[in-house]
Amino acid sequence: MAWWRRKPREGAATGAAPVSKDDVKRVRTHFREFAASRRGVEAYVEPATNVTATTVILIAHDGEWTRRAVPSREDGFRLATELRLPTYDVNQTGYPQRMRDWNARQRGPRTPRE
Repeated sequence: MAWWRRKPREGAATGAAPVSKDDVKRVRTHFREFAASRRGVEAYVEPATNVTATTVILIAHDGEWTRRAVPSREDGFRLATELRLPTYDVNQTGYPQRMRDWNARQRGPRTPRE
């Protein structure tokens, strides 16, 4: 029995759930509020994977960030352009060091395991 060789049925789910128009409206509202309440915000478009949809991550000057799913890469760039944010493709630029520093501060000091 070669069930692992079968191809998925037409229209079958292949990973992340699609993003609806209502979701896009909520994402736009959330991003607008995030960008308005912080300074130095930049947008990074992340590609879809087998598990996640295409996402956009906004990163503020201090490294604080927020991430939301969008329907496509083009929609991610369009959304960031509408918000007048500098926009980057994370595959080309990577993540800024300030984001990694912020994540480390949020985790707090690490204690060695005994």
